[in-house]
Amino acid sequence: MTPTIALTVLCSALLHAVWNSLAHNANDRLVGFALIGVVDMLGGGALALMAEIPPAGAWPFIIASAALHVAYNLLLLASYQLGEFSQMYPLARGTSPWMVALVSVAVLGNDLPARELVGVIAISAGLAALVCIGGRPTRHDIPALAAALLTGVMIAAYTVVDGLGVREAPLAAYIGWMFLLQGPPIAVLAVIRRRGMLGPALRESAAAGLTGGAISLAAYSMVLWAQTSGALAPIAALRETSIVFGALIGAVFLGERMGARRALASAVVLVGVVLISTG
Repeated sequence: MTPTIALTVLCSALLHAVWNSLAHNANDRLVGFALIGVVDMLGGGALALMAEIPPAGAWPFIIASAALHVAYNLLLLASYQLGEFSQMYPLARGTSPWMVALVSVAVLGNDLPARELVGVIAISAGLAALVCIGGRPTRHDIPALAAALLTGVMIAAYTVVDGLGVREAPLAAYIGWMFLLQGPPIAVLAVIRRRGMLGPALRESAAAGLTGGAISLAAYSMVLWAQTSGALAPIAALRETSIVFGALIGAVFLGERMGARRALASAVVLVGVVLISTG
């Protein structure tokens, strides 16, 4: 990677953590996520209009990716409603590469080199620390932890689908239609769930939702540009610095308890991600 590409990916990682913190802190998180979906829909629609229609072979991947992104957003919303940002965000992001590595061994029968094995152990230790910092989880904590871990499963799933799908269509067309299709469901859900209260909720959450949506699109576009360099593995590893950025945002700006210890555990997860991604 050139210094310019590395700096771009680092900025994207920071922006990803920032838009997630905005979504977490929206006055009405459901409406906040709905507004992010509206921005995704508008941005994806604009991109789809400028690009060619995807070929028939790409549509199953586009539809599957959009559905997985909707599930991801719903689970992320649930985790933010139930838990603290400095714990939920690193858990969700860190679970994905850990799960991909384990599935590659257990299901696909791939070998796990020593470097990647150390990475899996580091991620496992970091995730366990994120779960147990502050004491052994109680029954009350289980829904939040489950939502965050399932969010990581969705990240792993749509990463695999997108990795296959972008081979079937031009990148702009694939991404545009995926964002266009994933945007409306949560917006529709918000309209249904907030009947009679939608106007006030929109006013209270407009800044966080619209800003978060714009930052989300910018962050994703920066990563796509960086990936044109072909340095996919180091870019994927560097992008996960968002794990530490998220924990630090929770500790410094959101004033969450045990934020410093979660930031340290997140750094351990990041070390494991780097070992797996660049192995």
